[in-house]
Amino acid sequence: MSSPHRHNVIRIYKELLWLGREYPLGYKYFRDRLHKAFSARAGLTDPAEIEKGVRLAEYVKKEIEALYYLKKYRALKKRYE
Repeated sequence: MSSPHRHNVIRIYKELLWLGREYPLGYKYFRDRLHKAFSARAGLTDPAEIEKGVRLAEYVKKEIEALYYLKKYRALKKRYE
């Protein structure tokens, strides 16, 4: 894996780990699943495939953030109704 791709993969992995702290099923569950997902694609060498994987990880990151924002919104709505 070339250096810019390596940097992007490590960056998104760390960001997802950071987001996983508050995952509803627990951090350990999230970390294990994340590690498995990244390990499955560890052998990729084609830059296009690596970029595709990074884009998928970015999408998952946005979905997790949306999940957290929705959780926060529902808590505030319930609190102030």
